[in-house]
Amino acid sequence: MEEIKRGTLYTGGSGNSRERPFPWFRLVCLIPLLLWVFGLLVFPHIQLFVISFINNRHPEEGFYLGNYVRFFSEPLYWRIFLRTAMYAIVTTLFTLAICYPTAFFLAKVAKGRWQLGLILVVILPFWISELVRTYSWMIMLRETGVINWILVKLGILSQPVEMLYNDYAIFVGLVYASMLFMLLPIYGVLEGLDDSLIEAAQDLGAKRWTILWEVIWPHSVPGVTSGCIIVFMLALGNYLTPTLMGGKNSLYFTETIYNQFIISWNWNQGAAFGFLLLFLSGLFVWLGLKITRQKLTEVVR
Repeated sequence: MEEIKRGTLYTGGSGNSRERPFPWFRLVCLIPLLLWVFGLLVFPHIQLFVISFINNRHPEEGFYLGNYVRFFSEPLYWRIFLRTAMYAIVTTLFTLAICYPTAFFLAKVAKGRWQLGLILVVILPFWISELVRTYSWMIMLRETGVINWILVKLGILSQPVEMLYNDYAIFVGLVYASMLFMLLPIYGVLEGLDDSLIEAAQDLGAKRWTILWEVIWPHSVPGVTSGCIIVFMLALGNYLTPTLMGGKNSLYFTETIYNQFIISWNWNQGAAFGFLLLFLSGLFVWLGLKITRQKLTEVVR
């Protein structure tokens, strides 16, 4: 009775048996997971996958591969996808270059209230909607924005220039939107690194770069890989930032999918493009894991 009152059940009489959660408790915990996985992810995607094999104009024809063939036969779609993938790769590398030293500082240099205060400063902007944060960057980059005003006052520019609605503006927006998702996984693994390992390397006469390369970097690789995967997927599937900061000529693949769904009202073609984006982004992630010799199970942990 005591075990039941505590919400646990003693499942056997042998010495190797152990207490397990009461069945109803496990069922209550499992239901939200099943609803989330199957109700919000699996079933909608199955429906989307099915309509991607239907001809938009002649649905009575049944199975149809033309929606996928169109992607490979039209060079414009290939170029837009490769351009989007290149942006996602460069965004991932620049975000890593910015976030790795920041995460190291937060995990190993800043202590006590300074550490908590700096983490709060990093996280606080992401409590605001992505739409508002994107508009704040648009205010800074526009011709009458703060950056132009500072550069003109310093004499670097003779007159304000338009910094919005080009590839550089998209890149700045993507890096800014992705930083927290790179920072937190790296900070998590570096926080778990025992300081005594760094101190031991210093006592043995190792140089700073040797400590970084031989001690710190190998320990942080799972966090780096996890952050790179998240940032790459987010940058590849981002729609808001390229549309607002790149303007109508941003030529981002997610915008192509949007146009198929909303402008052309061709849901079948849009669904096919969406699954091609999912498949090709998965292929990029698989290649990244192979190159870095990481396993997905290690990264997920």
